[in-house]
Amino acid sequence: MEKKTTIGILGGVGALLLLLTLVGWYWSSEPDSIPVVASATSHAEAQGNNLVTGYVTTHTLITVIDTLLEKPGGYIANDILPPGLVMDNMPNWELGVLVQVRDLARAFRRDFSRSQSQSTEDKDLAKAEPLLNFEHKSRFFPSSESQYDDAKAYLESYLARLADPKESRAQFYTRADNLSRWLSDVETRLGSLSQRLSAAVGKAQINTDLAGDSAAQQATPGIQDQIVKTPWLEIDDVFYQTRGSCWALIQILTAIENDFRPVLEKKNARISLKQIIRELESTQDAVWSPLILNGEGFGLLANHSLVMASYVARAHAAIIDLRSLLEQG
Repeated sequence: MEKKTTIGILGGVGALLLLLTLVGWYWSSEPDSIPVVASATSHAEAQGNNLVTGYVTTHTLITVIDTLLEKPGGYIANDILPPGLVMDNMPNWELGVLVQVRDLARAFRRDFSRSQSQSTEDKDLAKAEPLLNFEHKSRFFPSSESQYDDAKAYLESYLARLADPKESRAQFYTRADNLSRWLSDVETRLGSLSQRLSAAVGKAQINTDLAGDSAAQQATPGIQDQIVKTPWLEIDDVFYQTRGSCWALIQILTAIENDFRPVLEKKNARISLKQIIRELESTQDAVWSPLILNGEGFGLLANHSLVMASYVARAHAAIIDLRSLLEQG
């Protein structure tokens, strides 16, 4: 009798573990790309709105947030129960998306919605941006999801006002300087991710913090020559954070291409933006290995981090070129 009971318990535990594994596998599936222009056009028609300047970019920001919250498994980073509690890759993917959402929301509040530096900030954007910067692993009182959902509601209010011809206080300005400032943030993010990915194998690095300015100073002396290496347990974290960040950028840049088309065409820079999107799309290729491999340089095993770093580095370089085109007279 006791033997049958033990077998029954073990069988139940095994079935539960199998179920949790299958659910975790399903929740780990990354969302497909969003048809941003078609989605915004359909939304505008459903709401009886005109597809005004900035509509596609604003709607894309809202849709990316909605995807973050409503994808399979919902928002996982702050889960307290399995399988979400023990999942690692998807929470880092979510963080990568969230970083890009935060940067774009700041650009909306700081630049896109204001005609000049002394203009009054938009009331909805001023409320949405702080909510998106809320701690991403908060479980209760309030939860991260509730804060991000409230931010989405304020962005939806801004979008409705933006499309209302009677509401002149909600604006979206497509100027080369506005776009260049946001791209500067993107450039910094991608540069940092590229460095962290490259450090998967460890490398000797000379301190260049003060390079280029003979009068530059820093608070405390830095290490002049050091070995930079991403800890082994963080390699897949950086990899999936990069995938999430690049996924979000693909959606946003596609929307930017639509709304900023006159500016980009005037600068003959639209093809440069398309190339950036093309480079970022390579970061979304399927990962066929069950593990993120970390082979040494030209060693026998692949190094997924270095492959990802090459794509990100090319996109980073292309953004520098695009900003240069935008800043030319």
